[in-house]
Amino acid sequence: MKKNIFYSLLILLLIPAVGCAKKSTTPVVGEVKASAYTPDIPILKGLATNAILRVNIFIPSDNTTQSFSGINFSINTSAINDIDNITLYQTSAEPFSTNTPLANSKPTSANFNVPITLKLAPGLHFIWLSVTLKNDASIDGNVELRATELMQSNGKKLTISQPAGNYAKLKGVAVRKAGDDNVNTYRIPGIVATNKGTLLSVYDIRYKNSADLPGNIDVGLSRSTDSGKTWQPMKIIMDMGAPHENNGVGDPAILFDPITKKIWVAALWSKGNRSIAGSLPGISPDTTGQFVLVSSDDDGLTWTAPYTITPQIKNPKWHLFFNGPGSGIAMKDGKLVFAAQYWDEVKKPYSTIIYSADHGANWVGNLNGPKSNTTESQVVETTPGTLMLNMRDNRGSYRSIATTTNLGTTWTEHSTSYNALQDPVCMGSLIKANVKVKGVLKEVLFFSNPNTTNGRYDITIKVSLDLGQTWLPANQLLIDERNCYGYSSLTQIDAETIGILYEGTKDLYFVKIPVVSIIK
Repeated sequence: MKKNIFYSLLILLLIPAVGCAKKSTTPVVGEVKASAYTPDIPILKGLATNAILRVNIFIPSDNTTQSFSGINFSINTSAINDIDNITLYQTSAEPFSTNTPLANSKPTSANFNVPITLKLAPGLHFIWLSVTLKNDASIDGNVELRATELMQSNGKKLTISQPAGNYAKLKGVAVRKAGDDNVNTYRIPGIVATNKGTLLSVYDIRYKNSADLPGNIDVGLSRSTDSGKTWQPMKIIMDMGAPHENNGVGDPAILFDPITKKIWVAALWSKGNRSIAGSLPGISPDTTGQFVLVSSDDDGLTWTAPYTITPQIKNPKWHLFFNGPGSGIAMKDGKLVFAAQYWDEVKKPYSTIIYSADHGANWVGNLNGPKSNTTESQVVETTPGTLMLNMRDNRGSYRSIATTTNLGTTWTEHSTSYNALQDPVCMGSLIKANVKVKGVLKEVLFFSNPNTTNGRYDITIKVSLDLGQTWLPANQLLIDERNCYGYSSLTQIDAETIGILYEGTKDLYFVKIPVVSIIK
């Protein structure tokens, strides 16, 4: 984990301070101390382990081996019925490991004890606590679990200090895990909510490994009708047929049309080596990657066969033209818009858009890109007729931002471009949502990505209350600090709740977040 600096300071914090008291001929035995540490991660249904709390025990070198008989904990009572099991593991060093289980427990009250039998020699020791949620657990609310006292075998109680940290954990679901349906890796999430409240998530099914196209990749769909608490079995909605090994389709984006109620999914089809590395100028699938679509008229239950719109939208001189993964939008006037990217005559990438003025019957592309060396992007309509494009910039460090009032014919670089939203060169998600802010409905922008300039970790949601003019540090929430693949997709659940589907490592996780926990 990125907070390893904590461990280097831990011993100094636990060792008693050396004062200038009067000298004594009697040696002073160092005091045994215990403290807690909690990482910023959610608790996810479907995962056997969610290591959310660690007890650090320091026994000075001049002390003796210590015996312990239990640990006292406290938990919010609203979470008790959601917990299937709590397991304690001993580790002599970081990171978390399941090699040495100590005890199991299932809390029945707000304060509970977990018995252990443990002898520890002088030094620094860790006891991790992992939570497993029930299959039918709610993903609303949180779990606030604290270790309060360490019980010594001699009957004494050692208070466990509680350094600052977010002990109240969000709950969520592992929608797809490596190995599910014999699939090696699930990647590239996109999510949307329909008018019926159904959540539809799309993603790459990477059967044999985690590599990008070309390869044996299909587009999968998971569907939830209870706001993400449970998800129906995976459905394959894009499969370009044999030979599967060299005929993949991936990098999906999903869009809901509120007028026709039709759902659209866009993706890149690579017939042979026709993804970024091997795509060539032209229009034919035999030479260039294809921008393909599928659609559903029945709330995501059934889908059309994939078909290409590349002849409509691609400049034949370009090497490649395909969608930006994540989600598309419907404008106020009914136009449908997907973020996109093209690789020009010299294979230089540009973020851009495609749009349809007739609800998907025809599409317009071949548009200018606002900035070179940008790729995966997301688009929102800030005010009627004004589109904002939020772009992955290969220069690194920050996102680039541009706006258009003429559907991409011309662009204006935004004042926040390449200075406001840090980014490690990764896909990010941007949506506009009408949510309650201090009890009043307000249109705000939500953005998610790995909140770093180097390395993919710290999946974070940020809010702009002025439609992207500013992103105040107070209005953000760290969702998951762990190293990960980094892609994410946001959607609005209701006026008080946002959902995020994001990548772990080969897995896809869904978490619901109260708006009030992000907007401070």
